[in-house]
Amino acid sequence: MAQLTVPNPRTAPAQLDLAMDDAPTLPAGKQVGFELGWDHARHGLTPAVEHLFSASPLRQGWQAGQATFGRRTLKAGAHTQRWLQLRTHAWARGRSFETTLLTPNYLQQLDTEHCPISRLPLNDVPGDPCQRSLDRVRDDAGYAAGNLAMMSRQANTAKGRRDLASLQAAAQSLQQGPIRHMGGLDASAWQRLALLSSFVTPLSHEEAATLPLHVLPPNRLRLFNPIQALQALVTRQFATAGWSQRLARLEALLPADQQADFNRFVLAFVPRVMQRQQLQAAHEIRWTLEDAWGHDLVQRRWTRFSLRLTAAQAEQLVQRAAAKRLCPVHVQQHENPAATEGWGLAV
Repeated sequence: MAQLTVPNPRTAPAQLDLAMDDAPTLPAGKQVGFELGWDHARHGLTPAVEHLFSASPLRQGWQAGQATFGRRTLKAGAHTQRWLQLRTHAWARGRSFETTLLTPNYLQQLDTEHCPISRLPLNDVPGDPCQRSLDRVRDDAGYAAGNLAMMSRQANTAKGRRDLASLQAAAQSLQQGPIRHMGGLDASAWQRLALLSSFVTPLSHEEAATLPLHVLPPNRLRLFNPIQALQALVTRQFATAGWSQRLARLEALLPADQQADFNRFVLAFVPRVMQRQQLQAAHEIRWTLEDAWGHDLVQRRWTRFSLRLTAAQAEQLVQRAAAKRLCPVHVQQHENPAATEGWGLAV
């Protein structure tokens, strides 16, 4: 199982070497609340007022933390505040939250300036449709590394608890009409929501091979279907100079009888992205690459090529390309069951 990630040189904020030595032993849910309050105090922040009633374990942890830290608190940047808000949101709703990997530094790597679904600029205005919002892409899983994507509040609300099949049905219905918008999103946006969901949904190789790449995988999202990892890797090649040479080297990794089909796909894709050379903004280049997959010829040739591979061959090709530094993003492989460790999935 491949995960595409973009390396980030920033490190997590420094932590004071303090522990909850005097924390009481509490049931699991109350213990999480106590730790949340403790971390609020550690960063000099006051919890939301709805959690400050006297019997709240979050308030108890906050008061214990205040008594321990006093003024020796850590600076709470925007991503630390978002991390605490997200943990509080998950705790209040009984959702699991994986704390080993899901740190403020990790959340910083998910940030983006434009919603990948609506393509509108994001902001931090509370209640605004374009307010930044972290979505659990797979709704039956908790808040965990690999299952989160930044999008607008509007897109997150529209997606709701829909799974891949429901999202695909909504996109198809809007394409057929007569209704063209739902939840403030058009058919193209719903197609992107469906494709986003497919990344973390185990599919047969044959089904995954037929899906157009309407949206590139957001940073740090785990891709369950190897052929989609290969699809994203190939598409990203066109975003930077030297793509022709890199794709030629990638083609050379294929068996001789598959190289012709791969070359036909590239020849179909190139005319749709030639305008990329005149684009400067990263998000405009990204959208051009995504929109190229809306052309039937591109998808037909990709499907023909990818169906001649097996899932194992696709995964091996991604690994070999990464080893030869042909991948413009970092590739990290996660073996089952480690790929969904901490996701809180039902057994």
